[in-house]
Amino acid sequence: MLPFERLKKTNTKENLWLYILSLLKEKELYGWEIPKLIEGRFGFKPGKITPYRVLYRLEADHFVASKIKERKRFYKITEKGKKELEKALNFYKELLKCLN
Repeated sequence: MLPFERLKKTNTKENLWLYILSLLKEKELYGWEIPKLIEGRFGFKPGKITPYRVLYRLEADHFVASKIKERKRFYKITEKGKKELEKALNFYKELLKCLN
């Protein structure tokens, strides 16, 4: 794999939590919406099961919370999740400064 391809993979599919938290920061979402929104907004298609595995892990670590409405599970970001997302954004900002 070429260096840029590896960089792109590690900053998209392998860090899916960033994209999920970013979407949930805007609004509460039904689980099935998330992969389509990631593809449309961020330009890559996550695996079929991976977003759900990430959501379950995020919920277990209290970065997101879920509730059942109309027989569907909806997710929302928690304060802890917002702080974690902010830390990640600050990390990327600092990294870009250093690289430039």
